[in-house]
Parts: sequence; C-alpha cells; structure tokens
Amino acid sequence: MTETTSPQFPSSTPASASEAAAREANAPLRVVVIVGSNREGRFGPIVAEWLLARVRERSDLSVDVVDLAEVDLPTSLSFDPSAPVAAELAKVTPKLAAADAFVVLTPEYNHSYPASLKSVIDWHKAEWEAKPVAFVSYGGLSGGLRAVEHLRPVFAELHTVTIRDTVSFHNAGALFDDAGNHRDPAGADAAAKAMLDQLSWWGWALRGAKAARPYGS
Repeated sequence: MTETTSPQFPSSTPASASEAAAREANAPLRVVVIVGSNREGRFGPIVAEWLLARVRERSDLSVDVVDLAEVDLPTSLSFDPSAPVAAELAKVTPKLAAADAFVVLTPEYNHSYPASLKSVIDWHKAEWEAKPVAFVSYGGLSGGLRAVEHLRPVFAELHTVTIRDTVSFHNAGALFDDAGNHRDPAGADAAAKAMLDQLSWWGWALRGAKAARPYGS
C-alpha cells in the first residue's frame, strides 16, 4: 500500500511573540498631549490646536489628548475610589498607561501650574515612569515658564525624563489671530521641532530600554 501525506498549507496561526514585539518596536511613538487648564474662558485650546497640528505632521509620532476640562478628579486621593471617581479615571488612566511620551500644556497661575494638573499627576504613578515629558507653556511676560520649572521636580519624583527645550508663549493672547493662527510662526515652529525631536529621541531610547529590561528590575 502506498503511503500518502496530507498537503501542507501555510500556517494560519497568529504571529509569534517576537514578530509582534518587532512591530511594536517600530510603531510610531504614542504621545499624549495633556491640556492642563480647566479654567473658565481658558486660552489653552488655541495653543493646544497649534501644538497638535505640529505633532500630527510627524510620521514618528501618533497623538492622543487628555483635556482636563473634560475630567473631574477630586483632590482627595483614594486607593479605593468610588464608582463616580473610577469613571473619571477611566477617561484618563488608559491613555496615560498606553503612552510612550507626554507633552504637558500649562498656563501659569500665581507663579505655578493649575490644581487640575497636579490632581491628574497625583492620581497616577506607574503610568508616568520611565517616559519622557515635554512642556509647552503660555502666559503673560513669563510665558508660563515658572509653571514649567515647578513641574520639573514633580515629574522627576515620578521617574520621568523631562525634556530640556520648551515652547513658551509670552503674552500669548496677542500672538494668535481670531482664527487661532500664530501671527509670526517661524520661531515657535522651530522651537516645537527642537522640542519634539528631543521628545522623540528619548521616547525611542526609553521604549527600547524597557523592551530589553523592564524598568525597576
């Protein structure tokens, strides 16, 4: 009797873990832009749209947004948050956890940053660790830079890498027209490119490092 064999067809099993890891390693960096102000009449959305347009131009970055005007987190922290608080956290926490890098957009209130921003920072810990954070600020004469300098040690405590170069808008209201366009964008565009280049470098470096060895191990 002649022995026969079944025909061999290409495997339909899922890609191996190494192939999935390779795809993940080459995927664009996931950047979350955090709009830090929830103040009535805030100027933040104008600056945010300007920033998002620059991020979206880049093939090495994908972007998501956390707008703190759309989140209501209490200042009283809890290890066992109530159902309403858990629902608010669900708007934010998954985005922060999935991010490879952050851009924090902050105004300056009384020489520092808004309470809404401190609240979302304090509600999270592991979501920030071993990721780069860049800053875009706006305000009056100081351009929000004092808020940025207050944020740097806070984020250092959370094991992030803060990007040296910032984008700051001094007397921000006069810099944009009624349609939200920067009146003289060359300098701001150059500053944004330098900041995003640094954010990208650190994002790729830290992603690769964590793939090789989980942070804290």
